[in-house]
Amino acid sequence: MTTALATTTAVFTGIGVTAPNGLGTEAWWRATLAGESGIRPVSRFDASGYPARLAGEVPGFDPAEHIPSRLLPATDHMTRLALTAAKEAVEDSGASPDELPPYSAGVVTAASAGGFEYGQRELQALWSKGGQYVSAYQSYAWFYAVNTGQISIRHGLRGPSGVLVTEQAGGLDAVAQARRQLRKGSKLIVSGGVDGAICPWGWTAQLTGGRMSTVADPGRAYLPFDAEASGYVVGEGGAILVLEDAEAARARGARVYGRLAGYAATFDPAPGRGGEPGLRRAAELALGEASLAPSAVDVVFADAAGVPELDRQETDALTALFGARGVPVTAPKTMTGRLLAGGASLDLAAALLSVRDAVIPPTVNVTAPADGALDLVTAVRRGPVRTALVLARGSGGFNAAAVVTADD
Repeated sequence: MTTALATTTAVFTGIGVTAPNGLGTEAWWRATLAGESGIRPVSRFDASGYPARLAGEVPGFDPAEHIPSRLLPATDHMTRLALTAAKEAVEDSGASPDELPPYSAGVVTAASAGGFEYGQRELQALWSKGGQYVSAYQSYAWFYAVNTGQISIRHGLRGPSGVLVTEQAGGLDAVAQARRQLRKGSKLIVSGGVDGAICPWGWTAQLTGGRMSTVADPGRAYLPFDAEASGYVVGEGGAILVLEDAEAARARGARVYGRLAGYAATFDPAPGRGGEPGLRRAAELALGEASLAPSAVDVVFADAAGVPELDRQETDALTALFGARGVPVTAPKTMTGRLLAGGASLDLAAALLSVRDAVIPPTVNVTAPADGALDLVTAVRRGPVRTALVLARGSGGFNAAAVVTADD
């Protein structure tokens, strides 16, 4: 790696959010600080015949108000949410991609599976009516890279582009790949993740994992680190972020939310092999890249699986790194559910706004922590936040950690 590549600093200049407890960044952030949950009975399809019947759905979203009419027949609900978040993020950044050098602005997003709802509808048409009733747009609307492609086209981002498929860890992996492109010479990368598959096809895929909560009470269904934890609730949405080279951002007078100071990814040992899960090592490596000691961290945004075994693993990783109750830990995703590839990028957005507003958002509904090892934030805490550690784990053994800091 050359010196130029090693010293490039990536900063966040734009945030766009579509979340189950708020459409738009400021609406979501107000709801999050107020402890308002977006978890409720599924409305996007009839879930009465399924054991899990709760979800986090983005409220008040009318695609016709946000998406050009020509794109409506060609896009899945997930992609419409992504395009809405991307537009907000680009506008929030104040950047004009068309004024940048050719091919210097691109898109890197995360996905878990692609446009499941669109795919289900078209496959139903194929099986029940025949191939002539299948939309030509099915050829790409289902594809896991579709959000990257549609964002790129809509905003004229012709530079490096890609997609990461690491489930819940994807939102961190995507911004790390965006930073890699900045280090290679790009000036601006739109990144993050927006996901969603709240349809029978996607629901069945989630249920087969055996980790979805079947509790009917929205206030008791998703309780990470709680003695009554019984699984997670699925949600839709996420966050799209604009990353820029710090020098380029400052040269145009951009407002900076913070910088990506460190990142690392690890894998868990294969099933049956034994050994420690890789989450602690990912956190250590991310802090090491940021040249920060654990004592410098003001808050950890936890992965918060809501599955007792996985919660114990994360608690063990945090206590090994910080000591018992050694750092405030929060999981605002208790208000949204787990958003698949959109979850970690939404946590990144929360971390950046925590730095901006000197506040730590709460973990709601958790009333009986499984043990006293974590300093779990269950009500808003005010005070300076200059360094946040964001953790994420994806199904299949993926671990990711990112450190965001105030921009000095």
